Amino acid sequence: MNNILGIVNYDDASVKVQGLDSYRPIPSLSFLARYRLIDFAISNMTNSGIRHIQVYVKHKPRSVIEHLGSGRQYNINSKQGKLRILTGEETTQSEAYNHDITAFLQNLRFIEDAKQEYVMIMPSHMIYTVNLEEVYNQHIERKADVTVLYKTVNNAHESFIGVDTLKLSDKKQVEEIEVNRGKYKNRHVSLAAYMMSKELFIHMIHLADNISSFYSLRDVLQEQAPLLNMVGYPVKGYVACINSLDEYYRVNMELTDYNTGKQLFNPDWPIHTRTSDSCPTQYTPDAKVKKSVIANGCYIEGTIINSVLGRGVIVKPGAIIEDSIVLEGAIIGENVHVKRVVVDKSAQISKVKELVAEENKVLYVKRQDRV
Repeated sequence: MNNILGIVNYDDASVKVQGLDSYRPIPSLSFLARYRLIDFAISNMTNSGIRHIQVYVKHKPRSVIEHLGSGRQYNINSKQGKLRILTGEETTQSEAYNHDITAFLQNLRFIEDAKQEYVMIMPSHMIYTVNLEEVYNQHIERKADVTVLYKTVNNAHESFIGVDTLKLSDKKQVEEIEVNRGKYKNRHVSLAAYMMSKELFIHMIHLADNISSFYSLRDVLQEQAPLLNMVGYPVKGYVACINSLDEYYRVNMELTDYNTGKQLFNPDWPIHTRTSDSCPTQYTPDAKVKKSVIANGCYIEGTIINSVLGRGVIVKPGAIIEDSIVLEGAIIGENVHVKRVVVDKSAQISKVKELVAEENKVLYVKRQDRV
């Protein structure tokens, strides 16, 4: 797999995790108390033997740079591999110009100078595990121009909205690509992950730029699909798309279930992340916890039910947290009841004793807010 350059791509315009993405880019969103979204894409690459990886960050790169560091936590050795974090080098006049093709063009020499013959491109907002060596083997065997990863789902009318879907032949040849508008339940959902030769990738970059200044890689591949030998590769197991606050909330809640979590997490395919040397969480005699995921460094004096708590969260006596996500360093005060709430980093809830979202809705509390 030394012949493959890994690329973690920009998340496209359909990805908007309202509130949370105001303070950090999508790749560094906290996930399930321990991880960042980008951990899944990079872990899939390094577990598969890919050691040269480029990460493209659209906005606010600081948190991504801090989290990734040199890449040692992903088993990237500087003598045998390289993790490079790249952004657009020039200020764009409009957000419409700030897409992946623009970033690729501005960093083209790093792609051209790479010695690898193939590229594996993945976004950070898709959550799943896959052995990319098997993808590569199929790509070579089928003599494909492009291999695109997909998942066959039966909930496309509720989830994966705005994501591309694939029309496949009996031999998994991609015949057509269209956007999921939520009209149908059963669809082959594209995971926006593509394997192709580096030569074709560079050609697609220039082609997209020549067609339209607003074209992304997704756009040019959608247009060129009928002209290419584009083959689908089915991903098995758990797959989620974090492209909205509702989906961010739903997926975190879904994975608090042990049996659901086993579909994603496999001891033989670890999801690597940056660790924090903090003390274990402390539970007082009055603390009650049920069906929840709680990170290190918390201090729990209240009740936690079906929730996710990040590192260093403090829950005061009498507090009840239900069906909620509380990010790092937040404080839930005495006798406060929160339900169906996403509490951002370092927020404090103490004055308002009842913070409950409407049924089937999610309430968001801003970072460092006082409620």
